[in-house]
Amino acid sequence: MRKLCAVFAVAGLVFALGASAFAATQTITGQLIDQTCYKANKANTGVDHKMPEDTPGCATTCAKMGQPVALLTADGKVYTVTGDLAANNNAKLIPHMSHKVELTGDVTEKGSTMTIAASSLKMISR
Repeated sequence: MRKLCAVFAVAGLVFALGASAFAATQTITGQLIDQTCYKANKANTGVDHKMPEDTPGCATTCAKMGQPVALLTADGKVYTVTGDLAANNNAKLIPHMSHKVELTGDVTEKGSTMTIAASSLKMISR
């Protein structure tokens, strides 16, 4: 029984460590959005939102508070941004909220959730 438990423990560890190995480095272009407000209303892609009334600077304010920032692609895919660029309450992402950018990083997909651990950002347009 001990050997069986040990085998399962080792197999679980190998699987857990190998999960990050399945991440593929990609470059993805899209618009940086406030993920929480976008989930509430798909029209909330700019800096100003209706939550439920007009809220100037909502996306920037939420990002400064550490709310998740996401990358919305032209085909409607949403990638939660993590990694170096999302550190310190999204400090490096805040100046680019609602802008079209190109992010490079490790992309993972778990269920219906896609994540990009972004390591670099290139501004495309405002």
